[in-house]
Amino acid sequence: MKYKDIKLRALEPEDLELLYEWENNESYWTISNTISPFSKFTLKRYLENSHKNIYESGQLRLMIELVHDRVTVGTIDIFDFDPFHRRAGLGILIANEAYRRKGYASMALSGLIEYCFKTLQLHQLYCNILENNTESIELFQGLGFVRAGIKKAWIKTSDGYLDEHLFQLINNS
Repeated sequence: MKYKDIKLRALEPEDLELLYEWENNESYWTISNTISPFSKFTLKRYLENSHKNIYESGQLRLMIELVHDRVTVGTIDIFDFDPFHRRAGLGILIANEAYRRKGYASMALSGLIEYCFKTLQLHQLYCNILENNTESIELFQGLGFVRAGIKKAWIKTSDGYLDEHLFQLINNS
């Protein structure tokens, strides 16, 4: 799936090292709700099963790759896929700060929203964003997501608790 300067592509075995680095970066653990590292063995098994379609696995992870440089800059996920209620959660990571605020996340998210509404024929999408993640809040709101609620003191950190905001995008067509 190509969108201007980026393409969203399926996971490849060659992505193991990137996934290992990103999944084990403790600075991302709070936003990904992780509390322990992943082994290469576990991630390799995950990659081996990534061929399953979203109806089998309930999730889909795509890599965000720059078209011109063929550099993989992040990942975008559909999770908690519910075909009966026609909804799913979305998450995105642009791993290297040098690639942030360049429009890549917006392009990737726009493309994934289109895929979810047109191809998967979902009715709504949602995301959960911590109160201090202003970049993500701006990203999702900029693409039409509306704050639907706040889970107070939801995520424990070393500095205390953070609220988690729930955002939704409903397809009314």
